[in-house]
Amino acid sequence: MFRRLPEKSDFSDINEWVFDLDNTLYPRHTDLFSQIDANMTAYVSMLLQLPRDEARALQKQYYKEHGTTLNGLMTLHGVDAGDFLEKVHDIDYSWVKPDPELGEAIRALPGRKFIFTNGDVAHAERTATALGILDHFDEIFDIIAAELEPKPAARTYNRFLERHGVHPHHAVMFEDLPRNLVIPRSLGMRTVLVVPRNLDEAIGEAWEHEGGDGDHIEYVTDDLSAFLERYLSVSGD
Repeated sequence: MFRRLPEKSDFSDINEWVFDLDNTLYPRHTDLFSQIDANMTAYVSMLLQLPRDEARALQKQYYKEHGTTLNGLMTLHGVDAGDFLEKVHDIDYSWVKPDPELGEAIRALPGRKFIFTNGDVAHAERTATALGILDHFDEIFDIIAAELEPKPAARTYNRFLERHGVHPHHAVMFEDLPRNLVIPRSLGMRTVLVVPRNLDEAIGEAWEHEGGDGDHIEYVTDDLSAFLERYLSVSGD
């Protein structure tokens, strides 16, 4: 499924390719994030001595109000970010399967390629390694590089652009959350929303996906590899 296919001229001036990690570089049905989600609930439960259902409700409240559960825990409870990130990313990465088609498409893109994630570098590296695509990226910009301020905070995008010398008018960003594309589009980046292949499947918190039809989203795809291959095919004509 595509909403507006890339034409030959659409990305002709793009030489910076920016990809979110979870549920973007691998499809949502992989369900890797469910392990992280469960670990976050367990962390909140242990930290605050709450029953699991209360801990999960508070976790989701912090996520909605503070951008990430971590940000809420740091702000309200002084949690150490390193401890949190290590514990919640203690997961089984064998759930992620190699994706040689995606790897070849990313490798063939002209210019630099980045992973831009609210997770940490270690999680990004393990995930990209499982996909078989790590070597195709130039840099990973993680929550530590963002000074622990998560997307969609405007300062975080500016930190990314400044740190790596990325000009937004020559960049495109791929994301699974509509709200995380608002600032990139306002800065002049092209934007691609990556959605689940089955739109009827459970897709997390409903509010996360509000705005999916907004003007800040230029393209929508449920198949990242096919989208990139389409661009490469028309750009090579």
